[in-house]
Amino acid sequence: HVLEAVRYQSTVRAVVVVTSDKCYENRTLDRGYVEDDPTGGHDPYSASKGCQELVTSAFRRSFLEGAGVAVATARAGNVVGGGDWSEDRLMVDLMRAAASGRAATIRNPHAVRPWQHVLEPLRGYLLLARALAEQGAAFADAWNFGPSPADAVSVGELVDRVTAAWPLVRAHVVQSPSAPHEAHVLQLDSGRAAKRLGWLPVLSLDDTVAITVEWYRAVAQDPALAPSMLRDQLHAYVRRSANTPTFFPDTAYRAPTNG
Repeated sequence: HVLEAVRYQSTVRAVVVVTSDKCYENRTLDRGYVEDDPTGGHDPYSASKGCQELVTSAFRRSFLEGAGVAVATARAGNVVGGGDWSEDRLMVDLMRAAASGRAATIRNPHAVRPWQHVLEPLRGYLLLARALAEQGAAFADAWNFGPSPADAVSVGELVDRVTAAWPLVRAHVVQSPSAPHEAHVLQLDSGRAAKRLGWLPVLSLDDTVAITVEWYRAVAQDPALAPSMLRDQLHAYVRRSANTPTFFPDTAYRAPTNG
């Protein structure tokens, strides 16, 4: 519906469609998936993300490319961060359980996922949108925005790191033979974004865990702190990313001087 609407809006010049790292046909590779790997999925959720990629590609080639509208898709990892209260998300389940004195339930402690703070891919989406607006079709493609390879760790290891940051966190494994299918290993290769957009993650997994747990611990004690802590963490992240040498290399875009 969004892409159909774009066809009839003469002012739209750039569109970023965010799908998911689950869009790839997961073959349990020992490397990160690259943007040209096949999309698809064993389960309906993954298949739906693969479909989203196909629909976007079809609209780009059939209608939008010729109209001068640059359309790209973006695929991020497993994002975490303060402010998320969604159901059935590992970090949120751990935080909610710790705040209420319970143990969280995990299904597959050996599953490896590309964990990253939500601000990392958001910065990538903004860089991509600017590239599309300024240079058009040259950036109308698929893009991965994932963490460094070292930060793709198992569910069990992430739980251990979170527990070290907040000792109230407890978890127990509950495995059911009727549980839905889950891929065992999923990693992303973000080399394209690094080379062409100048984007690289600036937070390590330990950084990500620390600031995420900091937010939930503080809000558990005083919910009124939620907005100010989000603003403070956002401003700290912007300062850190702007001071990272790999963030704006000479071949990529530079931050506006007016901030």
